[in-house]
Amino acid sequence: MEKIIQTPRLTLRPIRETDFETTYAYTGDLEGTKYMVFLPHKTPDEARKFLREAAQEWAKPHPGYFEFAVLLQGKHIGGVALTPCEEEGTGELGWILQRAHWGKGYATEAAQALVGFAREIGLQKLIAHCDHRNTGSYRVMEHLGMALEKTGVRPYQEAGAPVAEYQYALTL
Repeated sequence: MEKIIQTPRLTLRPIRETDFETTYAYTGDLEGTKYMVFLPHKTPDEARKFLREAAQEWAKPHPGYFEFAVLLQGKHIGGVALTPCEEEGTGELGWILQRAHWGKGYATEAAQALVGFAREIGLQKLIAHCDHRNTGSYRVMEHLGMALEKTGVRPYQEAGAPVAEYQYALTL
């Protein structure tokens, strides 16, 4: 499957193994990933494995999840993902950008494009999670029209202990 999504400023396309250098630049960034559950990638091999698995998923006739590279004027600056959840008709959104591109509306624009894609593939609800300290992430959720659905705790890789997190939701 090859899905390309255009927004006013961005192009979203399936992430590829050839995106290694730019992917590892943001997934291996300790500061940029400090509030993320499954990051940072501590070694280049972890990033390569992630890209290989994402590429294999895109090669399926019906991918189980969708990892997109976010391109700005042809340059790979981050990623967005849509992952169907166990709850029927629900998907989870996620995003990450190189820190140099924070605060410019790119994460919101890319995630908004995935809201449209979620509708296209028949999802009825979207959720997103973030560490309670990650104000940038929950602001993206609010800009998408998502509302705080619940709070809880989740083990974050770098925290070494469970951390309070927010779950936002949007009915499509």
